[in-house]
Amino acid sequence: MAVSSFMVPLGAPAPEFDLPSVDGGRLSLAEIKPAQATLVMFLCNHCPYVRRIEDGIGRLAADYRERVETVAICSNDVAGYPDDDPRHLAAQARRAGFGFPYLIDESQEVAKAYHAACTPDFFLYDAGRRLAYRGEFDDARPSNQAPVTGAALRRAIDAVLAGEQVPVPQHPSLGCGIKWKPGNEP
Repeated sequence: MAVSSFMVPLGAPAPEFDLPSVDGGRLSLAEIKPAQATLVMFLCNHCPYVRRIEDGIGRLAADYRERVETVAICSNDVAGYPDDDPRHLAAQARRAGFGFPYLIDESQEVAKAYHAACTPDFFLYDAGRRLAYRGEFDDARPSNQAPVTGAALRRAIDAVLAGEQVPVPQHPSLGCGIKWKPGNEP
């Protein structure tokens, strides 16, 4: 069943995190170098909505790598969804050309702090790490043939990089609900 993102209030500060990476290291928000924009994405390996656009996510991050700091987080319960374990996430990162850190939120506390609801879920912050955009990547879904362009997210990034407000309305992302551990649902 598809779930839409919560549409967190614009201007909200980016919640801190300190998480292990699929490559064996750790990364915190404080360690991410200051940039004109920071993109935090909640992804996973098994979700058909993420799979449909994962190559486009890799291309978008590469296109903006000089001006946008990008990080992905997987918060799914790997006991119930073993395809989202670190080994499979690392394989996904290679397959999709993810040139950014891919972190593991085993406690699911970071997903709760960001009010992430689904995979994929995108949160774009300005230079002051205030939320400027939350919403969809583009119109591509597993059920359609729309091209994977990242158009909605690219428009948002371009606005932030130009020092402008991202236009509204912003359309929520749509995807698989985060796979919460039993009793851990927000």
